[in-house]
Amino acid sequence: MQFRRQKGEEVTVNLTPLIDVVFLLLIFFMVSTTFTKETHLSLDLPEATGEESTDQPQQIEIIIDANGQYVVNGNSLVSSKKDIIAAALKEVAAGDFSLPLTITADAKTPHQAVITAMDVAGQLGFSHLSLTTKKPAGE
Repeated sequence: MQFRRQKGEEVTVNLTPLIDVVFLLLIFFMVSTTFTKETHLSLDLPEATGEESTDQPQQIEIIIDANGQYVVNGNSLVSSKKDIIAAALKEVAAGDFSLPLTITADAKTPHQAVITAMDVAGQLGFSHLSLTTKKPAGE
């Protein structure tokens, strides 16, 4: 048996179609991408320091527990729906929406519950709104 080495043709890969596809994909992604710069707010929340006011006029207080249940001036609400909160605030305010409104929420209260109370108060026209905090530890 005689083995001869066959001369093979040189194998080449034509890269032109591959480069065309890559450039088309690059152009597609460049055209379809939106270049919006998203901004993130960096908040440095202040601590509550200062003296408590002892001579407060009549005010309305909303207390929200950790489960999102509302208490308006000592009266527990049956539901946490906006219309029930609004009805309770209207009854307590008796038409005087210039009274100061204080929202006291548990630290584990869902954020949505606090926002709902603020939203209802704003829709009714309360302009003097405050949130209660506690003094930092060590003071």
